[in-house]
Amino acid sequence: MSANANVTNPSKKKKILVVAANPSTSTTTGWPVGFWWAELTHPYWAFVEAGYEVEIRSPGGGGLSADGYSDPEDASGYSADDILSLGFKKSPKHAALVADTKSIADVSPAHYDAVFLVGGQSPMFTFRGNAAVQKLVRDFYEAGKVTALVCHATCALLETKLSTGELLVAGKTWTGFANSEEKFADAFVGKRIQPFWIEDEARKLEGTNFVVDQAFREFAVRDGLLVTGQQQASGAAAARLVIEALGR
Repeated sequence: MSANANVTNPSKKKKILVVAANPSTSTTTGWPVGFWWAELTHPYWAFVEAGYEVEIRSPGGGGLSADGYSDPEDASGYSADDILSLGFKKSPKHAALVADTKSIADVSPAHYDAVFLVGGQSPMFTFRGNAAVQKLVRDFYEAGKVTALVCHATCALLETKLSTGELLVAGKTWTGFANSEEKFADAFVGKRIQPFWIEDEARKLEGTNFVVDQAFREFAVRDGLLVTGQQQASGAAAARLVIEALGR
């Protein structure tokens, strides 16, 4: 065996597993909820631009749906300037990636370099308390893989524990959707949207450092293998931290 036999092949593409939430229904508003377009497409483009291979899956598999306000073609106009998401939607090749996804059931961290969990409204109803999602996050982290979550997907970190029984975020600095942003969103639609607020729940945890920046400003944090992004403006920033951690 040569001295270089165990050195990773630099010509081999790094592979990122992107996990987006399955469609659900909000128990607070009654709305159909899903993933947030920009939190999937902006990181996707950052990874592809860096030369990575990207695979998109979901906890349950099947077709995915995006939150209406994240759709650049939505009548609200809320995300009308998100041309990356518009391009993704209009490309048959890319649209197919969310039209029928594989589940995370048979995922092995050994086949990937990092995992990236996408936010949106659905994670607040489908990620927290989801044993399969928590296991995925734990398995990647304990395998020494970069583990990233953005926006409302960070609710999975409120309860994810390591094999030792300790919370994954114990001793970690991390971020997620801020109270200031929840207040803005509630005021924008004129009603309470989420069943709980991540910042409130995170600050109840002992021995962890939850931090936020100004509302809706790009903000992402890396603490070792853990990468988190505050909200939908932070997907690309979180992706860049993943790329930095992997050394391209």
